[in-house]
Amino acid sequence: MAPPLGVQLYTVRDALAADRDATLRRIADIGFTAVEPFDPTADPEGFRRVADGLGLRVIAIHAGQLVKGDPEPVLDAIETLGTDLAIVPAGIPAEEFTTRDGLARTAALLNGLAERAAARGIRLGYHNHWWEIEPVIDGRHAIELLVDQLAPGIVLEIDTYWAAVGGADVPALLRRLGDRVGALHIKDGPIDRDEPHLAVGAGAMPVPELLAAAPDALRIVELDTCATDFFDALADSRGYLAQLEAV
Repeated sequence: MAPPLGVQLYTVRDALAADRDATLRRIADIGFTAVEPFDPTADPEGFRRVADGLGLRVIAIHAGQLVKGDPEPVLDAIETLGTDLAIVPAGIPAEEFTTRDGLARTAALLNGLAERAAARGIRLGYHNHWWEIEPVIDGRHAIELLVDQLAPGIVLEIDTYWAAVGGADVPALLRRLGDRVGALHIKDGPIDRDEPHLAVGAGAMPVPELLAAAPDALRIVELDTCATDFFDALADSRGYLAQLEAV
C-alpha cells in the first residue's frame, strides 16, 4: 500500500492567504488526503479543526522558524496540528554546505533541535534545495556528508526536483540514502532553476523511478511556480500518480 499523498501548501500560498478554508476544501475535493503546512504558528487550532473536518491529515510541517528563534512555541504549534514530523526547509546559509566545517556546524544545529523535538515526541527532518546537492566533496554530494553526522532519528525530505537541478542522479541518490529518506517532494518541470514547474508527469523528471527508489517515503506534491492554474496542476498531478498506483 502506497504512503498517503499530500500537498505542500506553499503551492497554493496565495489562495490560502485569501481564503484558507475554501482552499483546503478544494484540495480535499481534488482527492488529496494529506497536507504539509508551511507556517505552523498561523492559527494551528483553527487549521486543525478545518483539516480534520475535511479528512485532511497533516503528515508533516515545514517549520523554518525552528532555526530562527525559540523553538518551543513552534513545537507547541506542531503538537496542536497533530503531526510528529517537523521539517527544517530553510534558514541555514547555503555556504555551510560547501565545506566540511560548515557541514559539521549544520549537523550540530540540527542534532540539537532534534533533541528538543524528541522530548515532545516529534521527529526532525531536513528539506533540501539545490545548494545542498551541487557541492561535491570527495565524490559525494554535500547532503550525503551531512547525513553521516546527523543523529539517527533525523530524516530527510528529499526535494527530487531541486536535487536534479543540483546535478544529482536522483534515483541513485535516493537508493544510497536508503531509509534516511522519510519523505519526497514530487514535482516536475524542465529541470531548470528559472523555469516554471509543471504538473507531475508533464515534465522531465523520472517520476516512476523516483517512487521506486524510496517506496516507503511520504509523497508530497509541490509546485513552487506554475505556468498554468495551480489547482488544475494539482489535479493533473494526482491523476498521473493514481495511474502509477502511487495513491
